[in-house]
Amino acid sequence: MSEKKRILVTGATGAQGGSVADFLLRSGNYSVRALTRDAGSEKAANLKDKGAEIVEGTMDDVNSLIEAMKDCYGVFGVTSFWEHFQKEYEHGKNLVDAVSKSNIEHFVFSTLPAVKKTSNGKYEAPHLDIKAELEEYSKSKDLKATYVHAAFYYENFYTFFPAQKQEDGSFSFGFPQENNLRAIAIEDLGGIILYIFDHPAEYMGKTIFAAGDALTPAEYAAIMSETLNKKITFNYIPQDVFAGFGFPGAEDLAGMFAFQQEFFPPPLTDDVESRKMFPELKTFKQWMEANKDKFGFLS
Repeated sequence: MSEKKRILVTGATGAQGGSVADFLLRSGNYSVRALTRDAGSEKAANLKDKGAEIVEGTMDDVNSLIEAMKDCYGVFGVTSFWEHFQKEYEHGKNLVDAVSKSNIEHFVFSTLPAVKKTSNGKYEAPHLDIKAELEEYSKSKDLKATYVHAAFYYENFYTFFPAQKQEDGSFSFGFPQENNLRAIAIEDLGGIILYIFDHPAEYMGKTIFAAGDALTPAEYAAIMSETLNKKITFNYIPQDVFAGFGFPGAEDLAGMFAFQQEFFPPPLTDDVESRKMFPELKTFKQWMEANKDKFGFLS
């Protein structure tokens, strides 16, 4: 019996990394080495119970990353802007440098589109632009890599952008985009990553956009309304108004939505391509039916 290929999963106790580790483990075809800053955490313990090898390490230290990559066939890499902000670039560069110094056969890197470069400076969104810069840096190293752009999370509708109660008792959410918004259930991302690791020749050197649906925000609102039996509407908010809301990241997110409004026009087929890779990929309607309980705040 051949030995399973070992994959190092960074961010394994987070949303993307957790989904990837789960799918790799359940496939039975890979062993998972989960990188975490705290091996004693509850999430790390849960991963260990599922069969993952837990190693402590930090993105601040290239050598600890190289150590974690020993005897690994592949690496799934993800960096966090909202936790580390501008330091994300340093973390990602350290990760890429470690991969380039290790004998990694397949590096799957979670990155995002370049907002500032694509729009010739018209829009900026650091949480996308830094990941785009990291993708460019990784490509300059000529690694055996695949790049995955994860769409807007369905989960954002009850975390970052929850509908707010209006005077008439209905609910509304809004942002600076009203055309098709590509989105995905973060729990499904691992199914796409698993397929990429299973088919290296097909995806090596490519950039994949992972999405489970591509609806207008008004259509997302309509599905929420139908599923929850509440009136929920979408309210388009101009970029300058949204940027002025003052919460951390408001200007960044406003730039992202405005960029997508102008540069990601329909028709979009990423959800069709993603579903070929992972047929069980949930549409937003399917996800809403399974996650009604997350919207208890709408009362």
